[in-house]
Amino acid sequence: MPAHEESSNPLVRERAHLAASRAALRAMREDVQALDIRDVTANWVNAAVLQAQIDDRIKALADLSHTPLFFGRLDYLHVVGAEKAEGAEGERFYIGRRHVHDAHGDPMVIDWRAPVSQPFYQASRNNPLDVDRRRRFGYTGGELTAYEDEHLTDPAETEQTSKLLQAEIERPRVGPMRDIVATIQPEQDEIVRSGLGGSVCVQGGPGTGKTAVGLHRVAYLLYAHRDRLARTGTLVIGPNRSFLHYIEQVLPALGELEVRQATVEDLVTARVEVRGTDEAAAAVVKGDARMAEVLRRAIRSHVTPPAEPVVVVRGSRRWRVPAHEVAEMVDELLARDMRYGAAHEALPQRIAHAVLVRMEEAGEAPDDRVQNAVARNPAVKAAVKAVWPAVEPAKLVLRLLTDADFLAAHAEGILTGDEQKQILMARPVRSVKSAKWSAADAVLIDEAADLVARTHSLGHVVIDEAQDLSPMQYRAVGRRCSTGSATVLGDLAQGTTPWSTQSWEQALFHLGKADAVVEELTAGFRVPREVIAYASRLLPAISPGLAPVESVRETPGSLAVREVAAADDLDAAVVAACEESLRHEGSIGLIAADARIPALSAALAEAGHSVLSPGEETTAESRLTLVPASLAKGLEYDYVVLDEPAAVVDGEPDERTGLRRLYVALTRAVSGLVVLHAAPLPEQLG
Repeated sequence: MPAHEESSNPLVRERAHLAASRAALRAMREDVQALDIRDVTANWVNAAVLQAQIDDRIKALADLSHTPLFFGRLDYLHVVGAEKAEGAEGERFYIGRRHVHDAHGDPMVIDWRAPVSQPFYQASRNNPLDVDRRRRFGYTGGELTAYEDEHLTDPAETEQTSKLLQAEIERPRVGPMRDIVATIQPEQDEIVRSGLGGSVCVQGGPGTGKTAVGLHRVAYLLYAHRDRLARTGTLVIGPNRSFLHYIEQVLPALGELEVRQATVEDLVTARVEVRGTDEAAAAVVKGDARMAEVLRRAIRSHVTPPAEPVVVVRGSRRWRVPAHEVAEMVDELLARDMRYGAAHEALPQRIAHAVLVRMEEAGEAPDDRVQNAVARNPAVKAAVKAVWPAVEPAKLVLRLLTDADFLAAHAEGILTGDEQKQILMARPVRSVKSAKWSAADAVLIDEAADLVARTHSLGHVVIDEAQDLSPMQYRAVGRRCSTGSATVLGDLAQGTTPWSTQSWEQALFHLGKADAVVEELTAGFRVPREVIAYASRLLPAISPGLAPVESVRETPGSLAVREVAAADDLDAAVVAACEESLRHEGSIGLIAADARIPALSAALAEAGHSVLSPGEETTAESRLTLVPASLAKGLEYDYVVLDEPAAVVDGEPDERTGLRRLYVALTRAVSGLVVLHAAPLPEQLG
């Protein structure tokens, strides 16, 4: 598109382009809907597959009324990709969430992930990247209402903070998490566009956009490597269902419909149901990477040296494989450190091959069918069952957790006696089905299952709030991207599990991605400066040495800390603060210690307020969410009321974990935070 002179009313012209682009997108969708596949499919299976692909394409071409079709424009000095001839007219591109072309195939909107779009995020006065003008658009209720220009090559124009960019960052949040394609910053864009081959770890404090960066990285990789990832698959892992529900619309809004989302527990509970819980000390031991070696020893202990030769009868002939020869086969398989199940399948073929060698030496001419038949011979099956029996992962873990002698034999030199006692089940268990498995037990079973048979690997996995994973959970995730890559997102200061990550180097080692690049985001775009500065008073106690977030948003009056004279008046004060916050536009989150949730729920109900649960979608009519502190991580609200910080701290097993939980709660606000307390504030807050 030539970058010719603007009309006398640029806003009218831009609105006309928006209308034409929407019409073009509608035509693209109608073209797909009109496809007739009856004459191009050989059978009903092909027809079903093709129809599913068409249906996905129709969904991807949906025009979402609440989502602007384009948010920016680039006017290049020259034709992109051509020689920069003197006086040559440049090109103009509109940057949006998806590609749109007209009836002739000419682009009307360029996908934000395309190379030609990258200067929208990276160009600056110091390095304009051949961009003469960058234009940002402002929308109100889906209507284009404003624009803002930066002339990157005009030395007379002074650099200013974009008001539209600031307004987009601060736009009230009603509904699920939304994409940030209009506001991606240069340091975020570099992470988003990093290659598929390497893994990336993003350390980012509250409000730095690490979750959004991770999701947009998935969208970018699907754009740049669609064929490969279509075969291998992608996965986003979040800490809980509430969080996944909150983020689930980001990728569909960008036209990506095929990315699976799950928790770690979802991944590891295919074999058993989690119905129990562990004491913190037991969970820490079960989550320790040393348990992998205990499990490996326990599985390999099932291999028994052969005591008898294998005698195969075929017709009138008897073929004998001595015990020492079978032992050599077993030793070779053990030395190769194969998956236990793969070796179990290989051993009968090795024995059968030895029989075939003897047949050939006797003048027979057996083929592969004979070898397979020998491998299925009852004598061979019996020998393999005795020497290398099949192992069921859940039964193995159950025996380790209920048989003290069996555990001691395989944990010797790895776990102390006290650690072994901590993980043994208190009561006898009859069967795998009757056991009350914990989440940590399910991870152990998943590890054992991988020792038996290799876990399928995906092309790319994103792990959010990764600082809360145990080493064994990292191993469970790493198995699912062993031949692919990973994006690890987290904040060491927000680790609130007893086994939380102490360093990203350790975490990446357990994940199997020790060569991952660690990036740190320290510029905050969501949390106001006053709020993040207040919360950062906790950093020396919860994560010494970690750099505090430097917020780019100064919002006077965004923080209020109020003491309530009497504890009996706290509930009423909290309700009043919620009502005060509801006078503002946007979402409201009332965050409190888990133990305080019933009392506050009752107080709000008595005052006539209905509340949402974490992750439930806010609407214009229902904007108040009651959030247990344990579920606040990863969520954000325009205005937050925080109830009794001391109770949040006291709700955790130790002070550091409690202060970390408080740090999370203090940093959920986008526009304003009110802290209410009757008990003294933690001394670390000053």
